[in-house]
Amino acid sequence: MPSRTTVETPPTADASLSQGLKQRHLSMIALGGVIGAGLFVGSGAGIAAAGPSIVIAYTVSGLLVMLVMRMLGEMSAAYPSSGSFSAHAERAFGPWAGFTAGWSFWVLLCTAVGMEGIGAAKIVTGWLPGTPEWAWVALFMVVFCVANLAAVKNFGEFEFWFAALKVGAITLFLLLGALAIAGVLPGTDSPGASNLGDFLPHGSQGLVIGLLASLFAYGGLETVTIAAAESENPVKGVASAVRTAMWRIAVFYIGSMAVIVTLVPWNTPEIVEKGPYVATLDHLGIPGAGQLMKVVVLVALLSAMNANIYGASRIAYSLVERGQGPGALGQVSGGVPRIAVLASSFFGFVCVVLSYWRPNDVFQWLLNMIGAVILVVWIFIAVSQLRLRRQLEREAPEKLVVRMWAFPVLTWVALAGMAAVFVLMWRQPETRVQLYSTGGMTLVLAAAGYAWQRVRARS
Repeated sequence: MPSRTTVETPPTADASLSQGLKQRHLSMIALGGVIGAGLFVGSGAGIAAAGPSIVIAYTVSGLLVMLVMRMLGEMSAAYPSSGSFSAHAERAFGPWAGFTAGWSFWVLLCTAVGMEGIGAAKIVTGWLPGTPEWAWVALFMVVFCVANLAAVKNFGEFEFWFAALKVGAITLFLLLGALAIAGVLPGTDSPGASNLGDFLPHGSQGLVIGLLASLFAYGGLETVTIAAAESENPVKGVASAVRTAMWRIAVFYIGSMAVIVTLVPWNTPEIVEKGPYVATLDHLGIPGAGQLMKVVVLVALLSAMNANIYGASRIAYSLVERGQGPGALGQVSGGVPRIAVLASSFFGFVCVVLSYWRPNDVFQWLLNMIGAVILVVWIFIAVSQLRLRRQLEREAPEKLVVRMWAFPVLTWVALAGMAAVFVLMWRQPETRVQLYSTGGMTLVLAAAGYAWQRVRARS
């Protein structure tokens, strides 16, 4: 049996999947996949906790995400695969690692689909009071399940236009915010630095809470390396998408937070109640702008649902292709793993029932379930890159199209940052339960993956 630590297997791309995604699709998936509930809605809680220092929180977490994406880009450009980091972890450490990273991320994406569906339904029921929330969740799930059962180019077009709308809206928001801060927006006066005086209103404790909120808002950017395997030129596609997306995401996130806390007092209740973007536009008094931003938030949530169903189905497909899941999930029809799409949509439909049964607390329950999974995935990315980079330098240096900066120093810096986040989560009562639930799930998956690896080794 060949060693799992060589750089000769598994294959570099998934031949049975369609190669229907174009470079413009990948670029927008890279930008749009991460612009969702975490930015438009979840950032409000971070601002309430950290105040104006939320800008520092987003800067620190953004730097960590840039390092993670650079590492992932290096491996994915060398070995494009719909399994992305899961396939890289298997290549570096064996099937148990790929199993653990892959199925952890699958659970994260499937749960996120349900959360985003519930969030989108809350917006619509705010416009149409009296309509049942669960019915809207069901409608959204049917639409995006069907969309993902179709050819992958249809998914790419959905995401291209969804992401274009989100990127356009944030760009316009930043432009209006900059004009208002400069005092040249009609009907507004420049606030100067008046809202920034109480920079750390809750001290370092508030900054820590804001840091954790900002960190998890970045989750989702990994989808572009999954999608790259179905593009016309996987190597060029992932290299270009990773290079361009990182600084753009930093501008959107950090720039948005700077505009919001400069224009609106951090303790304004509407920041949490309406979301920071809607609250800021309402504060500026631009007619209809707040309601228009609600439409953008709805689109962002629906886009994230679409992207997460896609990502979950491809991760499941890759795991099955590598012998780490039920064979039925690997069946491909028309270039699409349709059974995997249905399985990945299942939990979203479960959320229809949950939103009917427990409408008041289901969102928090889902958040606790998956709270720290993205950190587990990032750790697998970093430790896999440490090993695979050395192997690539020895055996296939021509595949290093994207290189991690200052290797291995910055890889170790990123790992230290992730360890620090785990410590911070453990110290916060609000996030400790998320750490425990994620830790328990990871240990169970690692044990199952190791047992499966031993069984396969004997056969």
